[in-house]
Amino acid sequence: MLSLNRQQLVPWALFLGIFVCALIIAFWGLAGDPVLAEKGDDSAPAAEILARVGETEITAREVEERVAAEMVRIASQRYQALQQGLNNAVSDRLIELEAAARDMTVEELIEVEVDANVAEISQAEVDAFYEGRKDQMRAPKEQVAEQIKKYLRQQRSSKLRQTMIATLEGKYGVERYLLPPRIAVASEGYPHKGPADAPVTIVEFSDFECPYCSRVLPSLDQVMENYGDSVRLVFRQFPLNSIHPRAQKAAEASLCANDQGKFWEMHDAMFDEQKSLGVDQLKEKAARLGLDTEQFNSCLDGDDFAPEVAADVAAGAAAGVTGTPAMFLNGRFVNGAVPYEQLAEIVDEELARDRGK
Repeated sequence: MLSLNRQQLVPWALFLGIFVCALIIAFWGLAGDPVLAEKGDDSAPAAEILARVGETEITAREVEERVAAEMVRIASQRYQALQQGLNNAVSDRLIELEAAARDMTVEELIEVEVDANVAEISQAEVDAFYEGRKDQMRAPKEQVAEQIKKYLRQQRSSKLRQTMIATLEGKYGVERYLLPPRIAVASEGYPHKGPADAPVTIVEFSDFECPYCSRVLPSLDQVMENYGDSVRLVFRQFPLNSIHPRAQKAAEASLCANDQGKFWEMHDAMFDEQKSLGVDQLKEKAARLGLDTEQFNSCLDGDDFAPEVAADVAAGAAAGVTGTPAMFLNGRFVNGAVPYEQLAEIVDEELARDRGK
């Protein structure tokens, strides 16, 4: 495998990012970026014909819908590469400014502020690191002790460097203008929490049988609790029917409950009892929650909300969703059961952006 050091990697990452960006712009430019529109959006521009097969036509919209998930992934990777490159460039410039202000070389500044302050790694720290990862280690502690020390020293050095950079950012001032990719996903008319005019909207595509969707709930709950009226949470359906056979009826059940004003109560009951999502068990939950059981049972047995679930899945797929949970924070794609800190960082950025309008 090709191995590049950090200084070599950044230029390559920037080059690849710019190259991919050009491909994305060229590709999306064919049809006005239909990935950003819901299926059936009559306001979307007329589709451009890319090929003819016999008497039939293949349009740019059709092609882009087929590769929507890949396009979203590429856009996200490009942004991450550019963000890393930008952060490295900002850090280097700050260090250069500070070194010049102190009449020092960059190397001398790093030696004084970072290297000289890295405390020695104790044997106790090595032992604790090894014991905590014993199941992953393939060699006795004595053979990997020096590698562990080196790793811990690098970690300690990195934290000191980050602290120095944060201090220098405050001293010299830094403004970043790199914008994250955004995907427009409809949020009106779906079950939600929080005010309609909240500056941050989180649209979550979820599956009631998905264990990872259950794991992300504490993070979302913490966001809603800590940010209050600044955040609105919107729930959309994305049952993974190929691997979760009970997810489809659970999705329909949540909308049947929503029809009686108890979506979130059913939402919580199903995630609390993910192993009890059979149709009879869903009906039992509805009765326990005080719903009109005759209305609920008729709704569930009649597949009343199956079309709405299918429409959510189609909209999610068009936006690049391939698994759950998938979230869009003001259009910024976040994939998987991420920790609260990752969501909070994006919410903070979006609130700062709103204040700066």
